[in-house]
Amino acid sequence: MTYVVVENCIKCKYMDCVEVCPVDCFYEGENMLVIHPDECIDCGVCEPECPAEAIKPDSEPGLEKWLKVNADFVKVWPNITIKREGPEDGKEWDGKPGKEALLSPEPGEGD
Repeated sequence: MTYVVVENCIKCKYMDCVEVCPVDCFYEGENMLVIHPDECIDCGVCEPECPAEAIKPDSEPGLEKWLKVNADFVKVWPNITIKREGPEDGKEWDGKPGKEALLSPEPGEGD
């Protein structure tokens, strides 16, 4: 099992999870973070740290698409291990439905 970042991270991109990850398995896109499924050790410390509740165990039903998104983008986005501030309007996007179309394929800054 691994953890997976889902749609609600898009445009929120809180980085509290990055700070607590013991294996540095987060990767940064322009407007979302993802978890490397082969690096995640299933410790679960990131899940409660996410204010947007955008981190789920991959055992939850219906997350196959998001597991693929995470697995695909870790190949092209930089690793991030240091918490930074998220977007200024991140709180406004938290909980809004239909954000999948807003996912940018562009990489973030990384470390």
